[in-house]
Amino acid sequence: MNDDALLRYSRQIMLAPIDIDGQERLLASHALVIGAGGLGSPVALYLAAAGVGRLTLADSDEVELSNLQRQIAHGQADLGRRKAESAQEAAQALNPDCHIEALTDHLEGESLAQAVAAADLVLDCTDRFSSRFAINAACRKAGVPLVSGAAIRFSGQLFVADPHDAEAPCYACLYPPGEDDDEALRCAENGVVAPLVGLIGSFQALEAVKWLSGAGSPHQGLSTFDGLSGQWRHFRVPKDPACPVCGG
Repeated sequence: MNDDALLRYSRQIMLAPIDIDGQERLLASHALVIGAGGLGSPVALYLAAAGVGRLTLADSDEVELSNLQRQIAHGQADLGRRKAESAQEAAQALNPDCHIEALTDHLEGESLAQAVAAADLVLDCTDRFSSRFAINAACRKAGVPLVSGAAIRFSGQLFVADPHDAEAPCYACLYPPGEDDDEALRCAENGVVAPLVGLIGSFQALEAVKWLSGAGSPHQGLSTFDGLSGQWRHFRVPKDPACPVCGG
């Protein structure tokens, strides 16, 4: 790191669990963020600001007026733009030294597998179970850790899947794939309070910074947040021996 980088990241470097070595690991790491909406906005901005050296932002949607209530990487002038490109520009403005790539095609099949395999960590910021199941399966196959977030109405959750821990569950252990996957709750149909996605997305970004820098211990189990009561709850999630993704 040069003097400018030492100054930029000084507040993290002075933290003993990160220090210079951890910051160097962040600068050398690559995070894939799938979804550049409510969750992906704070994830992209905080990871760029924290010094993750390479970010890939994937989203095929365009910015709409109803997004601006909560998707803070986008502004009025971005209406009609691809979310991945808008978020790329916002994150790049925070940290010009971060290498940021925007993927505007929907990731699925081989393109999803290749994008996941190229990353050190994946952050699932999507809002469909079908997407989450596909991302989880790709991460498990590639041996890449997954940080999954979700937010709807006043409720949020965070789940981290560690493929390096033989006893750790995957996302499919938590939510077994079913026939009603595409009928899952989505913000577009059910609403969401604006700061909730910022809170959960920031939680995802924190876990990513910890994982990539080597600070602390990865989150385990499932954490849920009730925005109406202000209460967090944490649940142990056992590995499912019959899981179609990681069982057996």
